[in-house]
Amino acid sequence: MAKNLVIVESPAKAKTIGQFLGSKYVVKASVGHVRDLPKSKLGVDIENGFEPQYVIPREKSKVINELKKAVKGTSALYLATDPDREGEAISWHLVEAIQPDKKTRVHRVVFHEITKEAVAEAFKQTREIDMHLVNAQQARRVLDRLVGYKLSPLLWRKVRRGLSAGRVQSAVLKMIVDREREIQGFKPVEYWRMDADLSKEASAKTKQQLFRATLVGYAGKGKKKLTVSNKNDAKNLEQELESASYRVADVKYKETHRQPTAPFITSTLQQESWRKLKLSTKRVMSIAQQLYEGLAIGDEGTVGLITYMRTDSTKVSASAVADTRTYIVKKYGASFVPKSARVFSRKAKGAQEAHEAIRPSSIYKEPDSIKKYLNRDQYKLYDLIWKRMVASQMSAALIGTDTVDIHAKAAGPDTDYLFRATDANVKFAGFLTLYRESKDELDEDELKKAPLPKLSKEELLKLINLYPEQRFTQPPPRYTEATIVRALEENGVGRPSTYAPILSIVLGRGYARRVKGSFVPEEIGMLVSDLLNEHFADIIDLGFTAYIEGELDEIANAEQQWVPIIKEFYETFDKDLKKADVAIEKVKIEDKPTDEVCDKCGSPMVIRRGRYGEFMACSTFPECKNTKNVDSTIEKVKVEAKPTGEVCDKCGSPMVIRRGRRGEFMACSAFPKCKNTGNKTE
Repeated sequence: MAKNLVIVESPAKAKTIGQFLGSKYVVKASVGHVRDLPKSKLGVDIENGFEPQYVIPREKSKVINELKKAVKGTSALYLATDPDREGEAISWHLVEAIQPDKKTRVHRVVFHEITKEAVAEAFKQTREIDMHLVNAQQARRVLDRLVGYKLSPLLWRKVRRGLSAGRVQSAVLKMIVDREREIQGFKPVEYWRMDADLSKEASAKTKQQLFRATLVGYAGKGKKKLTVSNKNDAKNLEQELESASYRVADVKYKETHRQPTAPFITSTLQQESWRKLKLSTKRVMSIAQQLYEGLAIGDEGTVGLITYMRTDSTKVSASAVADTRTYIVKKYGASFVPKSARVFSRKAKGAQEAHEAIRPSSIYKEPDSIKKYLNRDQYKLYDLIWKRMVASQMSAALIGTDTVDIHAKAAGPDTDYLFRATDANVKFAGFLTLYRESKDELDEDELKKAPLPKLSKEELLKLINLYPEQRFTQPPPRYTEATIVRALEENGVGRPSTYAPILSIVLGRGYARRVKGSFVPEEIGMLVSDLLNEHFADIIDLGFTAYIEGELDEIANAEQQWVPIIKEFYETFDKDLKKADVAIEKVKIEDKPTDEVCDKCGSPMVIRRGRYGEFMACSTFPECKNTKNVDSTIEKVKVEAKPTGEVCDKCGSPMVIRRGRRGEFMACSAFPKCKNTGNKTE
């Protein structure tokens, strides 16, 4: 009897599914895409409805031949590729490439977790290939090919060979460049903070009870804002406050419920993994893929540990919610689950509610119970996903906050100042017992402040000490892996499957680099971004990029046809291309001088940038063609100090990035008067 053929993308996934299906099925892997647009030419027939001209890459010929042999004589072909547009397109390309016999029934199988139960259920509910999803993916591929293969040659002609531009990539680069310009143009403004150590009046029975309060302004409504902008003002204020009398003006107590966050979607997993684990988006998706496709767990064999990792839905199956609530009651007690299950919904346009959030395939597989089967990063990521899911169904935390307003009455008329002290403590931990979400911008954690003594309204207080502190306003921070993914999601740019590749391209092209975990544009990145912004502002505009994403969603939902959308886009794009080709003059990129001397002719060496990055070359080229690796001599290169947007915490001067013998480091721009330095950059 003929066996059934199942095709998935990866050998790991094939191995996991194969052990579930049994001997009636043969499971093969396509190892990713099997057809694509050709690399050597545009591959889109613009004159004939933008028809894509797909080819089978040479490296895929062997795979296709094996699949053609495997499908012969089979009664059914099951396409079990990933449950998204990319997976749908791979299934369609597989059918087009291997051309199964007309007698072979073709089934599309979709599951969001690779467990025996989920796979069995999916094989009972097969469907046809969804061409609307396929066309949405085709439209994205054609759009990106048109932009990339038309814009990149323009950059080669006008700037330098080896450069590239992309529809989403260039929009992201503009975000990084615009933020850097904000930082460079930022002018720090001085201000002073004033804290006070106060105490209840001590008695024979009680010891002195110190607590700290912060000056927030003048007491009373309608008062003008208190501004302390220089050392002299701070000194005068300090003298006033030293002679002031202090009393408790108001005491308030408030209880608030802090709710847990939803289980992870792709973007929040990438953000939290960067904050907590310092894993890049690319690394996160690679590890998550391993957890999804399956790992060997002792006697169980290969098991898929999490649900599908490319999703923008916070929906969770009813059975997974029920299992989680049961687990919480057994582990922590009935008080740690709310009366009814918590339901999360996504209101973002394009969110695919048919998908699930990223969660463990079984909540009963506690991270520590399978730790010995995982490598370090696999364990850390699984632990994060598991805790987030469990916490999402736990009771809210109850936070009690005491707020004390203190009036400081100075000697002069109408000079009452307002100090404020707060004390927050956990009355009931709830989900905080297990998990607390990290933040992108650090601030003082209200749960870690020193406790306040018991205070009463109108109670007199004693001033112990004042702490004036000079501060400067800070520029907006550079984007990190977490904040740039958050910005992309908020602006509707890209989709879960595209965040990691986009950032990898921007870094890989040498347009930006990471410094202390933040994205910093290179000179060539700023030049390319400015050029594109001047002549193709619509293409790299975040609003337009988000609009295109919306159009792709409508194609996927059968609300639009894909060819008219491509046509409308290309007509404007082609006009801009022709104008830009005439308007843009050849850009000359200056060589960077170095202290190195050519060991062949004695002329100075300079740093140039080629297709594969920076290299050192003789300044007399082409007469002398001597070159060197930049890395071996980089400490000798004269590099201009680069602004950081940060301020020296010793003298208030701007901090800059300099290069030393061991790489880049942060230093005060007032050197040698101020020798303050920061950490070396990454």
